[in-house]
Amino acid sequence: MVKAWAGLVTAGTVAAVGLAAHTFANMRSLRTPRPPATPARERVSVLLPARNEAGTIQSAVSSVLAQHGVPDLQFVVLDDGSHDGTADLAVDAARGDARLEIIRAEDRPPPEGWLGKPWACARLADQAEGSVLVFMDADVVLEPDAVAALVEDLRTRGLAMVAPYPAQQAEGWLERLVQPLVIWSWAATMPLAWAERSLRPSLSAANGQLLVVDAKAYRSADGHGAVRGDVLEDIGLMRAFKRAGLHTATVDGSQLATCRMYTTAEEVVDGYGKSLWAAFNGPAGSIAVNALLVMAYVVPAAGMVGPGRGTRIIGTVGYLAGVGSRTLVARRTGGRILPDALAQPLSIIAFAGLNALSWKRHLRGENRWKDRPVVTP
Repeated sequence: MVKAWAGLVTAGTVAAVGLAAHTFANMRSLRTPRPPATPARERVSVLLPARNEAGTIQSAVSSVLAQHGVPDLQFVVLDDGSHDGTADLAVDAARGDARLEIIRAEDRPPPEGWLGKPWACARLADQAEGSVLVFMDADVVLEPDAVAALVEDLRTRGLAMVAPYPAQQAEGWLERLVQPLVIWSWAATMPLAWAERSLRPSLSAANGQLLVVDAKAYRSADGHGAVRGDVLEDIGLMRAFKRAGLHTATVDGSQLATCRMYTTAEEVVDGYGKSLWAAFNGPAGSIAVNALLVMAYVVPAAGMVGPGRGTRIIGTVGYLAGVGSRTLVARRTGGRILPDALAQPLSIIAFAGLNALSWKRHLRGENRWKDRPVVTP
C-alpha cells in the first residue's frame, strides 16, 4: 500500500509540474488588448441580455455609455421578462442618453429547441446595426477603453471573434475557492498560441460575460442559432466559428472589464450546478477531467502528510507546483494571489463536488436558472 501510494503521489506531482510549466508558457503567450491610438471607424453594437438583473444593470449600462474611442455606438438592452424593474433601472442609469435602446420582452418560454440566453442574444443580434457585435452580461463593468481596445484587436489581427475574460471578482469563501478556476482552468491547460492558429473546435475557451465578433462572420456561422440549445453557449459559439473556418482568440480581459458572477454561496452552487454537467462531453469526460485534477492537485497535497519521507518531499513539490500555477495566472490576470492560491487543493475538491452535484441535478431534471429549466423544450 505504501509503495502504491508513493507511486500515486509521484504521478500526481509529475502532472502538476508539467501543468505548471505549461502555465508559464501560456502566460508568455496570453495577450491583453490595448486601446488604439485613433477611434474606431465603424458602427459597433453592444448587446446586453438581462433577466432580473436589478442589482447590477445600472453599473453595466453606465460603463457602456462611458466608452471612449467608439463614436458610432449602438447599445441595445433586452429585458427578458424581468420581474424586478430591470428595464426601468437601465433607463434611469442612461440619464437620457439616446444611444440606449430598450427591448421589453414578455416573460414567456423561448421557442422549441432554444434556451433562454441564446434566444435573447439572437433577438439582440437581429436588432444590431453594427459591423462589430459586442455581447456582454449584465454583471460586467467595462473600463472606458474596453470596447475600442477589443475592436482594435479584432481588426488588426483579422479575427472573427475575440473572447476576453474579465477579471473575476470574488468575496465569499466559496466564490474565492471556485471563481479563480474560471480563468486558471484554460490558462493552465489549453495551448493558447496553437489555439489561436488552429481551427480545431476542441481548442476553444470563451466566456459569455463578454464576447466580441465580426457581424458578417457571426451571421455566416448562424450566430446563436448554431448554439440554440447549448447550456455553455459561449464555448459552443467559438466552436461553431471554428467549424465555419473562422479564426478566434482567447485573450486577457482583466484590465478591460470586471465581473462578479455570484454574490452568495447558494448562487455559486446553483450557477455551476446548472452548467458543469455540460462542460466535458458527457459523464466519461467529467470523470476523466475531475480524476486528473484530483490526481494533480489533491493527491500531492495529501502526500505531504502521508507515510514516507521521500513521498512527503515529492508531494510538497507537487503541491507547490499547483500553487505556482495558480499564482502565475492570478498575477497575470489581476486575481488575488495570497492566501487564495495556497488553497488550490481545496478549490479542486470544491469544483469536483460541484460537478457531481451538477450531474445529479441534471439527471433528475432539477437544474433551473433565472426561474427557467436548463433543458431545451
